[in-house]
Amino acid sequence: MRQMRLLTACLAGTAAMLAATVSFAQEIRDANLTPYAVKDYAIEKSLTGKPGDPAKGRQIATTSGQGNCVICHKMPIPEVAFRIGNVGPDLTEVGGRLTAAEIRMRIVNPKLLNEETIMPAYYRVTGLNRVDKKAQGKPMLSAEQVEDLVAYLSTLK
Repeated sequence: MRQMRLLTACLAGTAAMLAATVSFAQEIRDANLTPYAVKDYAIEKSLTGKPGDPAKGRQIATTSGQGNCVICHKMPIPEVAFRIGNVGPDLTEVGGRLTAAEIRMRIVNPKLLNEETIMPAYYRVTGLNRVDKKAQGKPMLSAEQVEDLVAYLSTLK
């Protein structure tokens, strides 16, 4: 009987932990950036209130000084000459694996999902390390650029 109560308590504790993990929710406000809500490791609402442009997002994914995703991720962009593409996960079919909301959160602030990730937070200005003086107070990507990149990555299926 005692073992049964212990097992029940253990299972209840595990269920509570899983429920807490699954229902993660947080309102984020960062300096002068558009506030956003993260729920279940996704940002449902567009940062701009409208969908992005996939063609512009593709350009951002390949441009140094912007997203430059191809430097760390394998992507279906063969015309880009210099690509390492083996540091981060393969993004070839990311739109089939993740929703636009999940992609958005990973671009905005991937540290919310994995504190140890080396991927930068593209839409964050506080709590960062070793930021060049010229870039301080500015996100790596604007809200519009984030939405363009989300729109492009969502097409990769």
